[in-house]
Amino acid sequence: MKYLQDFRDKSKVKALEEAIEKFSLPSFVFMEVCGTHTWSIFHHGLRSLFPHWMKHLSGPGCPVCVTPNEVIDYAIELTLKEKVILATFGDMLKVPGSYMSLREVRAKGGKIRVIYSVEDALKIAKNFPGQPVVFLGIGFETTAPSIAWAVLKAREEGIKNFYILPANKLIPPAIREILKGNPNLDGFLLPGHVSTIIGRTPYLFISEEFHKGGVISGFEPLDILFSLYLLLKMKKDDSPRIVNQYKRSVKEEGNPKAKMIMKKVFKVVDSKWRGLGMIPASGLDLKDEFREFNAYHVFPLNIPPSQEYPGCRCGEVLAGKIVPPECPLFGKVCTPEDPKGPCMVSVEGACGIYYRYGGQD
Repeated sequence: MKYLQDFRDKSKVKALEEAIEKFSLPSFVFMEVCGTHTWSIFHHGLRSLFPHWMKHLSGPGCPVCVTPNEVIDYAIELTLKEKVILATFGDMLKVPGSYMSLREVRAKGGKIRVIYSVEDALKIAKNFPGQPVVFLGIGFETTAPSIAWAVLKAREEGIKNFYILPANKLIPPAIREILKGNPNLDGFLLPGHVSTIIGRTPYLFISEEFHKGGVISGFEPLDILFSLYLLLKMKKDDSPRIVNQYKRSVKEEGNPKAKMIMKKVFKVVDSKWRGLGMIPASGLDLKDEFREFNAYHVFPLNIPPSQEYPGCRCGEVLAGKIVPPECPLFGKVCTPEDPKGPCMVSVEGACGIYYRYGGQD
């Protein structure tokens, strides 16, 4: 298929819907681990095509959502106490920390700049050489290569006032953690964007160790429905494996250059995830040779203990234990206009997507 409309062809969608229905399994539970998949499933109304025996869960595929309060609290204290310019993606502004949000900090006069890429943060540092500029480095493997590039660029050009607040996370260890706590999952829609960087092989443990299927999926309706068809066939045939449906963007080996630059700048560390806790070897930190760019090293701060909003079950949504409407705050005290948890903030957050597209369906 060549053009976008080919991936939304109604006759092909209907054919796949009928093919999926024919499996007629007692039950089938799948999880997607990408916020863009969550959005696409709801935006295109695909849940209305799922048979009654198929259950859909959203996993920890939203980088804003899995970032723990400790990181947000540190960024807030850094902005207030050290008078830095904090450069961040826009959807981090409304995420509630333990005591306030970055949006509230900006209203109090904090220097917070909304940017679209880490390169924008580097430009701010160049334009204000006397002012410390800290980039809030959230994201998965997708954003890590560009952050690594920025660190190397800053060193090459002698930019001394540019720093990273490292908070990147790695998806495969989180999937392993979910599988250990949710044996009823039958398969995964694996993230297309992350997979363009890491390729197919890092997911092999899903089938080899846990005997579950996984499909790296594109984001259009036919991508998702065909990926589900492949997962169902694996379940029916009892032949779990990892399949790359998104071959037009994802190569077997991923992106070698991107992985090389990540390896050059970052080291793999244990990392805390909202809802999943501390996961071994699931985060990225700057190597010691780049510590002059590490905000944690340059600006050591003691911050108050972090806390969650009472009653918020965002962590359980990310772990696949509940769907958003099961949270008692959903749509009542927690809305996109006044979020109490990060899953209601981001455009990739499951709670925000459920809310915008009409509750549960």
